[in-house]
Amino acid sequence: MKARVHVSLKNGVLDPQGRAIGQALHSLGFGDVGEVRQGKLIELELTGALASKSRPEIEAAVKDMAQKLLANTVIENFSVELVG
Repeated sequence: MKARVHVSLKNGVLDPQGRAIGQALHSLGFGDVGEVRQGKLIELELTGALASKSRPEIEAAVKDMAQKLLANTVIENFSVELVG
């Protein structure tokens, strides 16, 4: 089983990388693009005892991983998606 953790900046947090992407898109002729926000995707392959647990238990474990390490919850939001 795999888990995907989508991490993005919270609203109101400045996103200079997203702004740079937006400016680059405009300079390439994609003028119909509005605000751009960038984020990250972390894909985890779950094995061993964790993979044999129930989906709610796996989701809870992955959320715990995200809160402790994968996302800075002060400035970032995250969501968890289980695949498989």
